[in-house]
Amino acid sequence: MDRLTKNERDPTFVEIQLGATRLEGNLSVPENSIGIVLFVHGSGSGRTSPRNRLVARELNQKGIATLLFDLLTRKEEAVDMQTGHLRFDISLLSQRLVDTTYWLLKNHAISDLNVGYFGASTGAAAALVAAAELPQIVKAIVSRGGRPDLAGSSLGLVKCPTLLLVGGYDDVVIDLNKQALAQIKSEKKLIIIPEATHLFEESGKLEQVAQHAGNWFLRYLGDSP
Repeated sequence: MDRLTKNERDPTFVEIQLGATRLEGNLSVPENSIGIVLFVHGSGSGRTSPRNRLVARELNQKGIATLLFDLLTRKEEAVDMQTGHLRFDISLLSQRLVDTTYWLLKNHAISDLNVGYFGASTGAAAALVAAAELPQIVKAIVSRGGRPDLAGSSLGLVKCPTLLLVGGYDDVVIDLNKQALAQIKSEKKLIIIPEATHLFEESGKLEQVAQHAGNWFLRYLGDSP
């Protein structure tokens, strides 16, 4: 990873060593990147998620670097597939994100980039908790079909601009996002994408997510650190 430069366009496989824990990720750094967005995957998902990869490609085209990484090790993922409990362990997931953020910023090629988080499902809660812990580092958050309500008391501590994206047919999640929005004190916005379900699988809906996310990150990551 130390040899990575901002001229690299194709995703680079990276191993993220956090003490005794090793996570895997795909890092993309377009030339002259204005910022970097860490993707925080949700329930039963990982760095190969086709939905997040589509959003990442859109961000890369806008000159924003991206890191898609697995929050759980392969062994943990195997356990979670059976129990489903680790994906809801927001404390574990947010700490992994904090540690990964520090790990990432040790790389000289990207250490000067502003940081953003893109969270999906339970990953959105982890992103908000981590951002509350790193107010001087995290400059923007976007949640896609997320569960920001699971961030609990950390919602009121988030300092960075936060965008919540929810599908128009996702009634329960819409209500949970509205409740969370009321607790966020920083700049915030909720966008409900019409005729979209929880995973935005309808034609053109995920592209709308990518467009909104790209515009949000361009607006708030473009300033000098």
